[in-house]
Amino acid sequence: MNSTTQPTHRVKSYICIIALFISCSLNLSTGFTAPSSASLLGGNRVSQRSIVAALSSLSSSPLSEESQQTCDWNKVTEDWELDCYSRPVLVDGKKKLWEVLMTDSSGNFRARRVLPSNKVNSREVRRVVEEIIEESEVKPSTIRFFRGAMFNMINIALSEIDVIAKPSRCTFALAQWLEERNRDIYPKMDGYRATMSGIGGIGGTFLDIRTAVKLPDALRGEKYAFVGLPLAEFLEGGGVNDENIGVGRLCPVDKSLPADTFVQGVVILTPRAKALASWLAGTEVAGLKADLRKRELVMETDIDNQYLMAKLNDDQRREAAIFEEGKDALGGLHFISVQKDEDDDPAGFWLLREIPENL
Repeated sequence: MNSTTQPTHRVKSYICIIALFISCSLNLSTGFTAPSSASLLGGNRVSQRSIVAALSSLSSSPLSEESQQTCDWNKVTEDWELDCYSRPVLVDGKKKLWEVLMTDSSGNFRARRVLPSNKVNSREVRRVVEEIIEESEVKPSTIRFFRGAMFNMINIALSEIDVIAKPSRCTFALAQWLEERNRDIYPKMDGYRATMSGIGGIGGTFLDIRTAVKLPDALRGEKYAFVGLPLAEFLEGGGVNDENIGVGRLCPVDKSLPADTFVQGVVILTPRAKALASWLAGTEVAGLKADLRKRELVMETDIDNQYLMAKLNDDQRREAAIFEEGKDALGGLHFISVQKDEDDDPAGFWLLREIPENL
């Protein structure tokens, strides 16, 4: 089928063909009715391997890099992402390097500022953010930030700026940039300390003691299915785009990933598809995680909220392991589709990426 015609039918047909083979019913007390392993993803299982992205990066020394990247402003969105935190670098061998990083949701715009360690406060963060916005041709309407340890400071800093501040793990472009810098930039800086890497990630805690709460009864799906879609469908010319995802969102896709692999996902089928999709859009859905130890399928939202979607029996636990394997193979990439039934267009479709804990 030509990629320029009937895009909605294209994504729907891919989901429906696979879902018809592996659709399964759910009751929170009993879990899924198990699909067979052979039918999962139409036999297309993603191999488990490490995929290293060939990403461009900005070379720097700890203090000299005060950058605002030249970009095509026509591609810059009004959804921006912000991080303010210390990096694994000691300045003059004794003080931590603090940075403010800002990017838009497409990753086309990037700006970086260094904060003196004695000026890490909401007033200084606000000044830096205002300065970056003033110098930018496209102004943000929303600024997302993911780091729980910096919630109060960033929230106060943004409260006096004319933007909507959203604590959210849907900071996919920012996460990609931070991974670049952790891999390619900080290790080359004078004062780099590898032992400081990965401290204070999402939530800023060493132990995850969160407990998932049940979804409200009115929002539960009647059927769920583990499915897969070709990665090519999310690349330029593919069938999944902003025109056919309802109230959902698509995170940036690393173009170096192999187009012939399958992105793992979950289709939720419910007569209340519009209500559930709207609720997910409002809660900043960040991803799905199969906790194999607890035998739970969990939805992650906002900075640290979790909702229990299903209990997994032995068969479902094996299928969930394949789902997690597929996520790992593509750097956390996966999707959620909410539909009324197999023949309906998605009320909401989210392409998501699980943000690493060690940023």
